[in-house]
Amino acid sequence: MNRADYERYLAAFNAKDYDAVCDFYAEPMDMRFFGVALQSREDMKRFYSFLHAHVHESVRVLNFASSDTLTAVDAIVRIEAYRDLDRAMLDANSAGGLFPIKAGEVQEMRQFIFYTLRDGLIADVACALAPPPD
Repeated sequence: MNRADYERYLAAFNAKDYDAVCDFYAEPMDMRFFGVALQSREDMKRFYSFLHAHVHESVRVLNFASSDTLTAVDAIVRIEAYRDLDRAMLDANSAGGLFPIKAGEVQEMRQFIFYTLRDGLIADVACALAPPPD
């Protein structure tokens, strides 16, 4: 996945075009981050439909590297809540590793996102949070 491909992926993600996002993924997929596990198009569409009904999520790429087997992104992920998202709602939607947020609040996190590629498609995603700045 080159940078132009990744920008198309982000554009689909930001537009909440989950079918187009899923087209970047191999099946079965293995996407795990902060307690969330997505292994199919249906999982991904269900999870992001739930999450994005409560928050606007955007990604700003700081650094990007890619090869035939891996795309690595160092990014700021910004979460802006337009509806409350509490612990019980997160737990009920298999998202217990995410942080609750109230309407009007903003969370910004530096994330390192690693996309393992298989035949040009994303087969696996792993994310890590950077420690907060001092």
